[in-house]
Amino acid sequence: MEDRYNVECCDFIHVHEDVVEQVRQRMPGEDALYDLTELFRIFGDSTRVRILYVLLESEMCVCDLAMLLGMTQSAISHQLRALKNARLVRSRREGKTVFYTLADDHVKTILDQGLEHVAE
Repeated sequence: MEDRYNVECCDFIHVHEDVVEQVRQRMPGEDALYDLTELFRIFGDSTRVRILYVLLESEMCVCDLAMLLGMTQSAISHQLRALKNARLVRSRREGKTVFYTLADDHVKTILDQGLEHVAE
C-alpha cells in the first residue's frame, strides 16, 4: 500500500515490539522534549541567530550590537532578554555597561553544527 507521497506504509499487522520498547526507553520525557522545542524556537528568529554569531566572536554591550547589526538598542535588548531566558547568553556588569557573551560552549556547538548542516 502506498500513500500520496509514494512511500510504503505499515499496516501494523506486525509490530516490532522489541524495537518499539527500546526506542520508548530511550525517548526523553515530555518535559524535556517541550524544553527542546522551546530552545529550537529561539533559533527560529534570524535576529537572535545574528546576535549569537556576533557574540561567538566577541563579548559586546547592547550599544555595540545595535551599531553592528543596524538595529535599535530596544530591539537588541528585547532579543537579548529572550536569549538570556533560554540560557544561551549571559551578562556581566562593568560600571553602568552590561556586556553579553555566549552562555557556554554548547551554544557554539549548536551554531557550528547548524551551519555545517545547511552547507551540505
